[in-house]
Amino acid sequence: MAAGPAADAAPATTPVTVAGWVLDGPHGDLRVRVYEPDTEHRVAGLVWAHGGAFYRGDLDMHEADGVARYLAARGVVVVSVDYSLAPTFEGADRAPAPGAGSGRTDARFPVASREMAFAYAWATGADLGVRPDAWSIGGASAGGNLAAGASLRLRDAAAGVPGVVPTPSGAPVPPAPHSVVLAYPVTHHVLPPASDELLAALRGVAPDVSFPPPRLRAMNDNYLGHDGGPASPYAFPGGQDLRGLPPTMLVTSDRDALRAGGEAYAAELVAAGTEVVLVREEGTRHGHLNQPQHPGCGRSLVRLAAFLTGGTDDTALEPPA
Repeated sequence: MAAGPAADAAPATTPVTVAGWVLDGPHGDLRVRVYEPDTEHRVAGLVWAHGGAFYRGDLDMHEADGVARYLAARGVVVVSVDYSLAPTFEGADRAPAPGAGSGRTDARFPVASREMAFAYAWATGADLGVRPDAWSIGGASAGGNLAAGASLRLRDAAAGVPGVVPTPSGAPVPPAPHSVVLAYPVTHHVLPPASDELLAALRGVAPDVSFPPPRLRAMNDNYLGHDGGPASPYAFPGGQDLRGLPPTMLVTSDRDALRAGGEAYAAELVAAGTEVVLVREEGTRHGHLNQPQHPGCGRSLVRLAAFLTGGTDDTALEPPA
């Protein structure tokens, strides 16, 4: 494994330039926001998707903007994707932000999944100072689902499967990602059983952040547009053929029902031969990258930066105490 930056020394930061783009996406206009370090030395690239239960979230939330600014200041060019959103569903805990999701709030699978893969294809071909083979893909919560599903699309496209990755006009099929980074992702259509330890950790956690099974099923079915389960392997990556995927980092929240899915997905990746770094962020609940004042958010940002800029050596992923 490649060594990363020393655990007791924070990486140097640089100023960041931010610009919005409107791409001619596979389902109409697709907005992205590009975060570039103000230096010619660009360590890596990342195409990133925020969370929001598939039906809400935007590029201004800390899980999008805060994460992107932190990583860009450490040499990672970040393309944050304003993917199309699904409709609000019965039992949803919050309304979507006005104008979020590239202006669409009626999109079902595979719209956002295809948009994520398209954004990756665009980024690898854009003149952003990062080699095509140095780009990674990632996301948080529902955005983690989109990133993981897109990693399957990109793997299959690189192997010659036609039509699974929409590309900008005239652009070649992009290379498979250098790596995948996922924060508390939605990995399975039906969540794997929680361990006794996780059930104990969830006691007292509010339903809107603990994902009781009926709410999670309603959320996932709303994304699919039906209650018959996924027909495509790209909808929910858990339980699919995961062979041939790039190194993956999973950061889970401690008191989060989705941790069961993230841990199960990590085990599936390992069984398929993928190099995996799995971190449980102690003392956190689901969505902790949206809580910039929580120490767990800062720890996770350090870990993500170390993984993207320095490889997968465990000592490089342990932030200073």
